Amino acid sequence: MSDPPDPATQPPPFHLLAKPTGSTCNLECAYCFYLGKEALYPGIRARMSDAVLERYVRQVVEAHQGPEATISWQGGEPLLMGLEFFRRAVALARRCARPGLAVAHTIQTNGTKIDGNWARFFRENGFLVGLSIDGPREYHDAYRRDKRGRPTFDRVMRGLSHLREQGVEWNALTAVHAANADHPAEVYRFLRDECGARFMQFIPIVERPHEGGVPRGDSVTARSVTATQWGRFLTGVFEEWVRRDVGEVYVQMFDVALANWYGEPSGLCVHSPTCGTALAMEFNGDVYACDHFVEPGYLRGNIAVRPLTELVGSPKQRRFGQDKLDRLPRCCVACDVLFACHGGCPKDRFVVAPDGEDGLNYLCAGYKAFFAHVDEPMRTMCTLLRADRAPAEIVARYRECDAAATMSDTATASATSAMATTASAAAATPSDATATTSGKAARSPGDASDRRQP
Repeated sequence: MSDPPDPATQPPPFHLLAKPTGSTCNLECAYCFYLGKEALYPGIRARMSDAVLERYVRQVVEAHQGPEATISWQGGEPLLMGLEFFRRAVALARRCARPGLAVAHTIQTNGTKIDGNWARFFRENGFLVGLSIDGPREYHDAYRRDKRGRPTFDRVMRGLSHLREQGVEWNALTAVHAANADHPAEVYRFLRDECGARFMQFIPIVERPHEGGVPRGDSVTARSVTATQWGRFLTGVFEEWVRRDVGEVYVQMFDVALANWYGEPSGLCVHSPTCGTALAMEFNGDVYACDHFVEPGYLRGNIAVRPLTELVGSPKQRRFGQDKLDRLPRCCVACDVLFACHGGCPKDRFVVAPDGEDGLNYLCAGYKAFFAHVDEPMRTMCTLLRADRAPAEIVARYRECDAAATMSDTATASATSAMATTASAAAATPSDATATTSGKAARSPGDASDRRQP
């Protein structure tokens, strides 16, 4: 009988974003960090071959020992590959899957190419679709334009209508930038009410000047969100969400925060102690450490030369993930919200800390303000979960406080005191409840945080 595998030598569970068109896209969004990556492959038409497709699908499926493997697509714009490419991908996954293994498919798209045929294909094959939309027309079209400088809002909304008509599972991916950052409630209500989104991801645009696709220096563009804006945006969305939508609308950042308050793994690399298990693969099979580090220094190899599992488990990749923790500035280590923040994404750690140490996250002030704001409601929802009660009960308490505030000028009988009542009323007995705002695991498609993400 053979010895069981040594966990120290086995690759960790991982997520891989495949980019079948590389950085090629039919749009030219002003803030897109990926368009510059074409400099990595000059003079080459970025299209994934069938040979690379087969290696990718087979190696992902064979690498996952659990009940589900996920085939994830991103770009650039992956829909430029055409329907037949994805039909072949789905057929390959079915052939490669061992008995009992479910294969999930996710894709992140700008939505402008979606028509009835695409929507039917997504529905028939159970795709989870991430749709990039930055809010109402004026905010979306501020930076999301095509190669000829034309706005894209109407085309995205038309694509969304096809998804909704076919009943396709979809999530909203919203970039937060200079144009929309000061309008959190308006953006949230638009996504919820006009788009019908029930899962949302908000991604801060932190854009540095770059050379050949590699960011340089510590300055940011005027399009970037400031740290203060980011904190206020998250807080503004939270205040709208907590009063009516807990358990009905899933905002990734809030589920991540609740998991960290509850003491469970957050599922999102940005706010986990370490990272390194969310990699990216270019059209030719080159694998990079992370979607945000598609740079020559972070190339791990090619799946035609080394198996994907070796690349994921390589010493360089393990060190990359561990550095997220080991290179935290001293002020982060001593911070009272470290348990929730974990220093944020390494790509944004280019600011000098107050004590002069390098490596502070550009968004630090925003994260600190947001996490301080939600501390009491997060504690209340944790208490409800431990009592095997729904976090959504917090909505009624907020409404009671708001009603009291309306009726009394001295209404600082705020959500804090009402939530404390909720907390004491809930028996704080441990349970096996899942620390999400719904009590069940949510799925998200726009980054590498979830089991089903493009």
